[in-house]
Amino acid sequence: MNWRAELLGVEAVLVRNALMASRNVFFFFELLFWPIVGVLSIGLMTRFLRLSPEQASFVLVGTIALSVVNVCQLEVAYAVLLDVWSKSMKHQFLAPIGIRHLTLGSWVVGMVRGTAIFALLALLGWWAFGFDVLRPGWLALGAFLLGCFLNAWVVGVAVCALITLFGNRAEAFAWASVNLVLVLAGIYYPVSVLPEPVATVARAIPLTYFLDAYRASFGFASEFAAPVATGLALSALYAALAHWAFLAAVGRARRTGLLLKMSE
Repeated sequence: MNWRAELLGVEAVLVRNALMASRNVFFFFELLFWPIVGVLSIGLMTRFLRLSPEQASFVLVGTIALSVVNVCQLEVAYAVLLDVWSKSMKHQFLAPIGIRHLTLGSWVVGMVRGTAIFALLALLGWWAFGFDVLRPGWLALGAFLLGCFLNAWVVGVAVCALITLFGNRAEAFAWASVNLVLVLAGIYYPVSVLPEPVATVARAIPLTYFLDAYRASFGFASEFAAPVATGLALSALYAALAHWAFLAAVGRARRTGLLLKMSE
């Protein structure tokens, strides 16, 4: 494998996504406005309900995870959405880059944006509500952020596969899918409160385990054994499946002519 060529392919997608983000004011609106509103509204709700500091931390962890995962996965989904909106799908897949370059390059940009929004929300949570994200320690925080980014990658690649498979009609998945995943993962409540069939689905979501591990450092009993290891194993499995689905969707779109229909 030519590692220099691989890195150049990833860098090309990275630069493209970064340039598109820097030139679109709505990307900055998306990056700042909704996450800030989310933390402020949830934080004020904890004050109104007079939750204990530990309970407030439980909910704020979920709110921050929601914003980080959403921002990162949208960046991965933009790897395909930008071409759908500009009607240049066929040109993207004629370029000397592969699926891995598309997803990795956009994921790196997503992680940068996700880290930026995490830092902003952590500062806001500390200033407004006394919530300290560093209380569990750097190692636990790093594992939590890695889990958020891995889940965002999986969801984003799956969205790319759906858009490639169904065309413009599947654009809504870019905004709806991550919210469904996060609701099942228990962003505002432990998954033990879910009815059993739904709780079984929740236990199949990697983010469930990363949230559990991070919240355990705030005084909540862990619901799972080795949650970080389990979350990493599930993330690796789903990342492989999502990339396989994306590759299969591209192959089908080529055979059916959908790539040409989404291009000019």
